[in-house]
Amino acid sequence: MSTFTIFLILIVIVCFLLILVIMVQNPKGGGLSSSFGGGGSQIVGGVKKTGDFLDKSTWTLSILLVVLILASNVALKGNFSDTDSKLLNGDGIETVVPETVPEALPEQAPAPVSTPAE
Repeated sequence: MSTFTIFLILIVIVCFLLILVIMVQNPKGGGLSSSFGGGGSQIVGGVKKTGDFLDKSTWTLSILLVVLILASNVALKGNFSDTDSKLLNGDGIETVVPETVPEALPEQAPAPVSTPAE
């Protein structure tokens, strides 16, 4: 398994977790905190803490996603750097050499002189 494949699997997992965290949040501020009862009231443990956790986890997962994408780009370039540079520099391109052409063309024999038919 290549490094790029490992990064790709991690990116998919982080994307799935990020989708879950975003879907749990409510755009109006209720989200998971209001579903535990209390919409506006504070419960002993803190409904506010749930919102803070979801907010921090969203930022953490999004930053982790960007870092994994950049790292996968480096891993991908590491796998193909030798072949790409050869093709871009022209070193890996084979040139077909045509049959050698003589430097001077052979002198052509004069055309046979034809005599008119009688």
